[in-house]
Amino acid sequence: MLDVAQSAKVSVATVSAVVNGSTPVSPELRSRIETAIQQIGYKRNTIARSLKIGTTRTIGLMVADITNPFFTDVVSVIQDVLHRAGYAVMLCCNDEDINLQDEQIELLLDRMVDGLIIAPAGEDAHLKRILASASVPTVLIDRLCDGIETDAVILDNRRAVLDATAYMLSLGHRRIGYISGSLETSTGRERLAGYRAALDAAALPFDEKLVQIGNFREKDAYKAAMQLLTSAGRPSAIFSANNLMVIGVMKAIRDIGLKCPDDISVVSFDDFPWADVFQPHLTTIAQPVQTIGEQAAQLIIDRLSGRGMEPPRRLMLQGRLIIRDSCRPFPLTVPHATA
Repeated sequence: MLDVAQSAKVSVATVSAVVNGSTPVSPELRSRIETAIQQIGYKRNTIARSLKIGTTRTIGLMVADITNPFFTDVVSVIQDVLHRAGYAVMLCCNDEDINLQDEQIELLLDRMVDGLIIAPAGEDAHLKRILASASVPTVLIDRLCDGIETDAVILDNRRAVLDATAYMLSLGHRRIGYISGSLETSTGRERLAGYRAALDAAALPFDEKLVQIGNFREKDAYKAAMQLLTSAGRPSAIFSANNLMVIGVMKAIRDIGLKCPDDISVVSFDDFPWADVFQPHLTTIAQPVQTIGEQAAQLIIDRLSGRGMEPPRRLMLQGRLIIRDSCRPFPLTVPHATA
């Protein structure tokens, strides 16, 4: 900066005013300084500046699986809102790994982010200690952590799955297979609770053999679906607790020589761009992705601006069942031949 000042024949304070936009500078001086910056190749030391002013204008954002279209879309919305508010985003993916998750949170804090937005892979004592001791505001998205009091934006997972299961029951299905996400996460537990609640409401017993763990992964869901489809009491319908797992379910149905919905009906949590391109078009639970991202970003902005002074807020949004073509009544009715 001293070199720029000497070249432009101005004070260091004037160069600082141009670089940081702190005070107005005449067009003539600004032009001289910008020319000197280009000639010398000066670049502002962001780390040093952050140490001086005590803020990096950066938000750490960690999601569970960046290959999942749900998280990709949420990241896009959050980044857009934060960018318009003058914040950059440092993105990490914990890959559904608790140990990697803890390392990444510590990394983000070491990089002096101003706040954290996290979709946790699961809960452990280390995570709770990190977040409890973090000196920056934190917002949880999609998943909660028991015992951690912080802002959160989540879906009413139990209600959404209850409604979807009730829809399958209304079509006559009584043996409904359930491919669950990891029960280490609040979403995994709440979605399974919704499935069980729908069975209870219909006075049907819970059969643990109809529940398989797919860990929110396509490959694990494929194995889980094959287990259900080759069992003696094969279900007439399957519910997949997220969008990646339904791909594994559909591959298993194909590989075993069955057809959806002729032989088995399917419903999936999470709508995604190709749900209505699949054959058949998939019946899904759509999450309000735009609202989730906007609300999470606004919560962190409010905390950093001092507007969010009240106790932690938990915003619970509602899913929407989109009925397409992947479910049929059971048992299938065959039209009578006409003379």
